[in-house]
Amino acid sequence: MHGYEDETVRQEAWDAPPSRPRIDAARLWSGGAATAVVAALIGLVGVLVVRAVFQVAFSGSREAGAVGDSSTVVLCVTAAVAALAATGLAHLLLLGAPRPLAYLGWMIGLVTAIAAVLPFLSGRPLPEVLAQSIIHLVIGLAIGSLVGGAAATASREVRRFDATR
Repeated sequence: MHGYEDETVRQEAWDAPPSRPRIDAARLWSGGAATAVVAALIGLVGVLVVRAVFQVAFSGSREAGAVGDSSTVVLCVTAAVAALAATGLAHLLLLGAPRPLAYLGWMIGLVTAIAAVLPFLSGRPLPEVLAQSIIHLVIGLAIGSLVGGAAATASREVRRFDATR
C-alpha cells in the first residue's frame, strides 16, 4: 500500500544478541561533579537560612557568625562526597543491573531517609535537629534527582540489529 513501509524483519535479525547499555562516562561524571557543587551549596545555604533567618544556633554557637563553624565545612564536603559516591554507584549500576535507575532511586532514597532521621538520635534541641534533618533531606533529594537525571542521559541503548541480513 502506498504510504506504508515494509516493516518485516528476517529471522536472522531476531536472533541477534540483546542490546547492551553504552555509557557516556564523561557526561555522567560531569553531571556528578556539578551535583557535588550543588549539594555543597545546598548545605551552605541551608546553614545560612537556619542561622540568619530562623536564628537557630545550628552548626556552631551564636557567636560563630552567619556561616557557623567548621561543622558547616564538614556538612558541605560530606554533601559533595555523597554526590560523587552516588555517581559512582550510578555508574556501577549502569554497567550491569537490570533496571539501574530503579535501584539507584531506591538506594539514594533510603540513604536520604537515614540521613534525615539520624539527627533525631543526637539529643540536641528540637529546632537544631529539625534544621539538620531538613537540610539533609533537601541535599538527598537534590542528589537523587540530579544524579538520576545524569545517569539517564548518560546511558543509551546500543541496538545490535542488522536488517541487512
